[in-house]
Amino acid sequence: MAGKHCTARSAERLTSTCAVRVSRRSVLCAGVAFGGGLLLGLRLSLGTAAAAAAGTGDFAPDAYIRIGRDGRVALVMPFVEMGQGTYTAIPMLIAEELEVDLDQIRLEHAPADEKLYGNPLLAGVQATGGSTAIRAAWLPLREAGAVARTLLVSAAAARWNVEPGACRARRGAVVHEPSGRSLGYGELAADAARLPLPGKVALKAPAEFRLIGTPVRRLDAPGKVDGTAVFGIDARPAGVKIATLAQSPVFGGRVKSLDDRAARAVRGVRQVVRLDDAVAVVADHMGAALKGLAALAIEWDEGPHARLDSAAILGELEKATDGPGTVAQTVGDVGAALAGAASRVEATYQVPFLAHATMEPMNCTVDLREDGCDVWVGTQVPARAQRAAAQAAGLPLDRVALHNHLIGGGFGRRLEVDGIVRAVEIARHVDGPVKVIWSREEDIQHDLYRPVFFDRLSACLGSDGRPLAWSHRFAGSSVIARWLPQAFNDGLDPDTTDGAIDLLYALPNLRVEYRRVEPPGVPTAFWRSVGPSHNVFVTESFIDELAAAAGQDPVAYRSALLDQAPRARAVLHLAAEKAGWGRPLPAGVGLGVSLQFVFATYMAQVAEVEVSGDGSVRVRRVVCALDCGSVVNPDTIEAQVQGAVVFGITAALYGEITIENGRVVQANFDSYRMLRIDEAPSVEVHIVRNSEPPGGMGEPGTSAIMPAVANAIFAATGKRLRKLPVDPAALKHSA
Repeated sequence: MAGKHCTARSAERLTSTCAVRVSRRSVLCAGVAFGGGLLLGLRLSLGTAAAAAAGTGDFAPDAYIRIGRDGRVALVMPFVEMGQGTYTAIPMLIAEELEVDLDQIRLEHAPADEKLYGNPLLAGVQATGGSTAIRAAWLPLREAGAVARTLLVSAAAARWNVEPGACRARRGAVVHEPSGRSLGYGELAADAARLPLPGKVALKAPAEFRLIGTPVRRLDAPGKVDGTAVFGIDARPAGVKIATLAQSPVFGGRVKSLDDRAARAVRGVRQVVRLDDAVAVVADHMGAALKGLAALAIEWDEGPHARLDSAAILGELEKATDGPGTVAQTVGDVGAALAGAASRVEATYQVPFLAHATMEPMNCTVDLREDGCDVWVGTQVPARAQRAAAQAAGLPLDRVALHNHLIGGGFGRRLEVDGIVRAVEIARHVDGPVKVIWSREEDIQHDLYRPVFFDRLSACLGSDGRPLAWSHRFAGSSVIARWLPQAFNDGLDPDTTDGAIDLLYALPNLRVEYRRVEPPGVPTAFWRSVGPSHNVFVTESFIDELAAAAGQDPVAYRSALLDQAPRARAVLHLAAEKAGWGRPLPAGVGLGVSLQFVFATYMAQVAEVEVSGDGSVRVRRVVCALDCGSVVNPDTIEAQVQGAVVFGITAALYGEITIENGRVVQANFDSYRMLRIDEAPSVEVHIVRNSEPPGGMGEPGTSAIMPAVANAIFAATGKRLRKLPVDPAALKHSA
């Protein structure tokens, strides 16, 4: 049954992404003395474990813990920090088992090295994304801390000539309990480095955790408050010039002619760089670069996509869903069930292109020389970025040094390397380092966009109102097919179908089909919550439609279909209870619910929405209940949900990139709106605690809020919206 939580497909997915197991052989490699300290080269397979569990064999990226004479711990971070709290939660894992305080840990950005720092939950790519950091690090990094602790205890016991069992590690020191003697880790580091690795180490039981599961202040917060934190845009090598650019406004266009005389006359402008499809102005500072750019006279050859528009793209997708697609999942016989049904519920849904609109504009600083290249940037994919820079520079990989930084918002945008390639292309024409900064207009109009999708659904209900059959066919772009062609098997994209298959509900007959249709010229990319950002909106809106057709309460209807998913049912009931589901509400106000299991996290959200007579929509309150398994930092979870909810509401109410005459219409935050602070709802987060393997938290809140808002609008107005963003005109006078 499709509703059974662990189908063969979902069990396989959980095995490969959640149930991480670590062997000593796959985790450890030789310890060596380093500058009088302890250097543990840890074959962390962030996780070898996951690959072994999936039966694919070992692969072991390295991470490094260095303990110096001062007792401080240097952790080379295999993930990046882009506001999600990774640079606090990951050190907590080490500190817990190593028995040090967080302020003893110093973080270093990992270098670009796919072999050492590849993420096994993202096909071995050195990447931070997909809500995988804690899932990948949960056991390996705790194991790393436990190994280091064991070696330090053994070193102290040998120095005192006592049994290791009589010693305990406490807050960066080893204590001999009978005598009270103690030695700091810095004093023991050199001795510990000479010891053989332990054959086995014991990890703490959850009841013994001192840090994990407790609220911890963000380690990166002080620097971000006082301005000392260094983001990519803050890089300033000696002699750096500033550049900004204009790229072809039409997808696939080229520079036809250029008159740069007025631009070169602007005070502070040093040069104008003409590329095949872009022009950059290099100056002493950003003000001069912008003035120079405005003074350029550029004539564009608009190329083959000059007449492309959103309506034509959507029409192709709709047409594609008329015929069969590649089967992503099938259960029972949907065709027979639908053919024999007395009545059907049918609907079509669509979601638009979306931009990322990160707070930190796209930027990259490059110093390109004949013998090498330095790149300063904030990227989610250091090794991929290094390869792209090397190729653009025409240099061997070992001649390109990538200096990674904190990221002012990723959302998937900084999984891409187009901005790095563009900066290197410009740097080829500049003597000395150059920092290329995109304007907000360039950022929005030359993004790589969340794909547009068109969905066609049919279902039939039994006499009890429960669904007897569920058919879902949809069409849209595949990012995976571009990113990881080897993962695009038999026309199926595991990201694009995520949230559409392996549904939580008991569905005796189910069929999901996908058609890959690439919009001509429009680049697409991963966007926060990726596949579920589309699929959860569709499936949770449609299940709400079935509840309405059956004349049943949306929460009770879902609950009745969750016999095989008790954790999902628990968060559904908790969210409904905390939201006051069923209470009387004023006219024009409604509650909407959504439920999902994505990124290995169960989550239910209830949105309270007010629709005014002019059709405007205000989300007043959001209640979220979640079960993400083991919790590392509950403060981070709450912050992640709050941010993801605001991100998702922005998309639901305002988010849409439209194409006219081959170009993006939206240009800045006046036409690509963000949710404003006075529009933000209260967000309540309720966490179900258990000791299951951890799930992801960066993205689930975004995919969950969109259908909750749409379903609340239906509850408030009786109008079902099957297209995002919300159209106020369709709701006018309905409240």
